[in-house]
Amino acid sequence: MLVMGCLFSQPVSVDGIVAIVGKEIIMKSDIENEYARYAAQYATMDNVEEAKCEIFERLMTEKLMLNQAELDSISFTDQQVEDQLNYRISSLLQQVGGDAKILENYYNKSLEEIKKDLRELLRTQLVVDEVQRSMTQNITITPSEVKQFFEGIDYDSLPMIQPAYELGHIVRIPPVSDEERTAIKEKLMSFRERVLRGEKFSMLARLYSDDPGSASKGGELGFVERGTLYPEFESVAFKLKTGEVSNVVQTRAGYHIIQMIERRGDRINVAHILLQPKPSPEEQENSIAFLDSVRKVILDEKMEFTVAAFKFSDDMNKNSGGWISNPYSGSLKLEKEALDQTTLAVVNKLIPGEYSEPVPYVTDDGNMAYRLIYLKSKIAEHKPNLIEDYDVIKNAALDDKKQKVLKKWVLNKVKVTSIKVSDKYKDCAFIKDWNIN
Repeated sequence: MLVMGCLFSQPVSVDGIVAIVGKEIIMKSDIENEYARYAAQYATMDNVEEAKCEIFERLMTEKLMLNQAELDSISFTDQQVEDQLNYRISSLLQQVGGDAKILENYYNKSLEEIKKDLRELLRTQLVVDEVQRSMTQNITITPSEVKQFFEGIDYDSLPMIQPAYELGHIVRIPPVSDEERTAIKEKLMSFRERVLRGEKFSMLARLYSDDPGSASKGGELGFVERGTLYPEFESVAFKLKTGEVSNVVQTRAGYHIIQMIERRGDRINVAHILLQPKPSPEEQENSIAFLDSVRKVILDEKMEFTVAAFKFSDDMNKNSGGWISNPYSGSLKLEKEALDQTTLAVVNKLIPGEYSEPVPYVTDDGNMAYRLIYLKSKIAEHKPNLIEDYDVIKNAALDDKKQKVLKKWVLNKVKVTSIKVSDKYKDCAFIKDWNIN
């Protein structure tokens, strides 16, 4: 599901200025479009006017910060905005399997129109974030403040902390022989020759490509910009002419041949066939035997997991202790949803402090490997407490402290800023709190 589903709602037909904050203005359509996005995510509304007042307050705060940014000469270059825009577009494309046409159909707009709508929104967001950061970057919180914050929360209102695991692994990637690599490259070159003789690239991709995301689509990746794919892949792909097929290209994922489908300005749509060299059965058996011996050494010598991971693992995370983190939050506490079913099945058989037997593993680059999984802790569902969930509570307390600082800044800023508000919104609670006439 696209998390930005209604981001580009059409403006309402009746518009007008509802507030002026310094040199910044807020239009009625700004509130109505924000409300439309909110309503799309939350089908039922308890109080429509209250929701619109909350949106209005947020927009007023945003305008105060934009006004402050101008006074403080805070701005971002076009290139910085463009870099952020490209990152957002790439994230959206990943959600739809890299197919720009799906994205365009979803929003009923061309990719260029989507980018145009996003560009100024991102510029505003970058500026507001920087103003907030400048005001809160030096704020810290003490253990006593964390305790006071936690004890001030009604116990019955505390949300349940979901079951979680703390895991580490020791990875062994079986080496691939030079003969296997040569055979892979020769196979790809034979595919290239077959395409040049008239066979369809898309058919060969469907039959032979090791890329599960694109094989079913004939190897097609959809329109992308520079910075989206592997650098080695891009350096070749962007030089191809329409219909041209590359020679073999090596990336971390394996070996590819690439065909140019279409170019639109700075964006290209290419198809590829990926073949990943496989270790021999003997090397796979050697890797399993190696991990068996590592497991025995760890248990016999009572070796610390982090020491063993650094000494024996082929994974780069060995430099940070060998612990597995959530790629989205960075947390070392992994909820069930963050684990694939195979890993979950292995972990559920372990007790804290135990190591699994060697199990198959596929690295982030798609390489075949094996690993030992170490279960550090298994956390049952529970109400939060200061012992098990101190970091979570600390972050919440720190965020609360920052929000209070920002709110105090707003109240002070309102006193020295020229503000005019339409009578239509004079009954919003924050208007009285801010003491706006």
